[in-house]
Amino acid sequence: MNINKFLILLLAALLLGCQEVKTQSQTPQENLPETQTQKAEKPRQRGNMILSQARPADQIHPDYPYDIELKAAGGDIANSASVLPQNGRPTVLLFWLTTCGPCRMEMAAIKKEYQRWSQELDFNFFAISTDFQKNYPKFVKMVEAQDWPWPTYNDHKREFGQIMPGRLNGLPQTFVLNPNGEIVYHKRKYRPGDEAALFEAMKKAARG
Repeated sequence: MNINKFLILLLAALLLGCQEVKTQSQTPQENLPETQTQKAEKPRQRGNMILSQARPADQIHPDYPYDIELKAAGGDIANSASVLPQNGRPTVLLFWLTTCGPCRMEMAAIKKEYQRWSQELDFNFFAISTDFQKNYPKFVKMVEAQDWPWPTYNDHKREFGQIMPGRLNGLPQTFVLNPNGEIVYHKRKYRPGDEAALFEAMKKAARG
């Protein structure tokens, strides 16, 4: 009986010890509250790897052509407000990842139709990668290898996810905007044949 009590007390002491270690491992800085702006200015980290430098949504212009930095495969960085045109044409924004198989399938299907689409309709088309910075070299290699007929950029601070419907949860995601910059079509994921529905949405957006 005395042995059982001893084991129970020992187990309780061990459990209390684990809780104390967990509490002591937190530094005072980790317990300090941060404002939304402070969180945006200090990139989140895992070890030494920066995960995100995105501003909070309320600091990003929410309407087309937005104000988000886009990085080209050549390394040049430009603001989306100067990259995305306002020329009276419908605009397609296709968001993708280098690690996303369905993304590559969708862009391959669109590439086969792109020339025909261009002969039938005037439109703007941009593919925007949301890869983390560590995958930028892979982004560059893929852009060079695929030779896509549309402009392709990397949202290197991953800010589009802050303002687009659904926060770009699940890729690929494709948006069609009318000439006024309003989203009139939004598709998530990819199934063969989706490219035909996309082109119909582009034509409808062009007609107003």
